[in-house]
Amino acid sequence: MLLVDLDPELAALRPLGGFFVLRTAAPAPGTASAPLPALAETYEAGTSDVDVRRDQLTIRVETVGRRLRTAEPRVAASISQQGLAARLWSPALACASLYGLLPDLDPRLLRWDAAATAPDDLWLTGVRPLPGDAATLADTVLHGHLEPLGETLRSRYGVAAGLLWGNAASALAGAARELDRWARARGRTEVADRARDLTGELFAHPLLRTAGTRTGTAFRRRSCCLYYRVPGGGVCGDCCFTRPPRSSPDAASG
Repeated sequence: MLLVDLDPELAALRPLGGFFVLRTAAPAPGTASAPLPALAETYEAGTSDVDVRRDQLTIRVETVGRRLRTAEPRVAASISQQGLAARLWSPALACASLYGLLPDLDPRLLRWDAAATAPDDLWLTGVRPLPGDAATLADTVLHGHLEPLGETLRSRYGVAAGLLWGNAASALAGAARELDRWARARGRTEVADRARDLTGELFAHPLLRTAGTRTGTAFRRRSCCLYYRVPGGGVCGDCCFTRPPRSSPDAASG
């Protein structure tokens, strides 16, 4: 595959939309009252004595809870994790497919504004190229972010591991599906093929291989993200349920 140097602004991601865009420029002076914390600080909060009332993960879960009008922290935590997983998978998969390279997304390099929405929630403080292969994608996103994030969410909110890996798989499938749609609409079949191959390898990873089943770009998960418990919510298109269950959601957590 032809490699294209990562440009400092990751400009090739912009046409794909907000979830794929990764800011690399520092916030304008005066737009933030305090420096944005790195995602590494959020993950470390799960094993430290940090004031959980004001750490970034608590802020994100509370923000999502308010927006969805749910009083169940576990539901808000699940939806928060799936959203962040999508924000990590989308630019990572797109860079690997478009550039043939991956920017280093080390949690110490990614600043997070937990109260903001895409693309203003993440800021990469430096663009350092890594190989754009599936193994590096897995090391970067699965092991570098989603494992420590999941440990924190499980210990703090009691969200089941199977549910969280289902969320991670759903977010990856969604990113792959959107990237495939965008690429094929523009005749970029090499990008679509690369995204398909990478996604297939990622779904063979031990952490994702039992999360659901894939047919082409379609995905059906074996767990539920709990969105049906949100006021006015229902089941998602890839949910294990075909209709909202009446019993406890625990059986769907995996």
